Amino acid sequence: MRAEFLAGPRLDLVPLRVEHAEEMAVVLSDPALHTFIGGTPHSPAALRARYERLVAGSPDPDVVWCNWVLRLREQGCLVGTVQATVSGEGAGRAAEIAWVVGAPWQGRGFAKEAVRVLVAGLGRWSVRTIVAHVHPGHLASAAVAAAAGLTPTDEEQDGERRWRLSPGD
Repeated sequence: MRAEFLAGPRLDLVPLRVEHAEEMAVVLSDPALHTFIGGTPHSPAALRARYERLVAGSPDPDVVWCNWVLRLREQGCLVGTVQATVSGEGAGRAAEIAWVVGAPWQGRGFAKEAVRVLVAGLGRWSVRTIVAHVHPGHLASAAVAAAAGLTPTDEEQDGERRWRLSPGD
């Protein structure tokens, strides 16, 4: 299993490459993107180093890192990322997902579209359980999770609520 090209109505989910770092550093440069997740924007060099690690893959052979950049097809520019950390086998296969859309492109439904496409793609890979961690104050991310079919649980981790999509949900 590895990240493969996925397409939505307006967005292409393109498997992450190290070469995306420079453009993505601009996309992710707004400090407000870190309000709920902490940290600060990465420089192009730091993002390149991070992407080198991500593209190399998980050091754990039982875990697969799948990362995509979001390309707005009409304009040909990158607008964000989605990722899935997949573990387990068969009916026990699960993924933790995350997403971010650059500030200039927020409020247009791109995150909802991308996460719906991601969840559908994970379903084709027989991923049975999908989890996202959403800060309780981040209403936009909660709306994205809900639009993709995830529901909030009573579980919290590091101050974030766990949202889940499982068989039978």
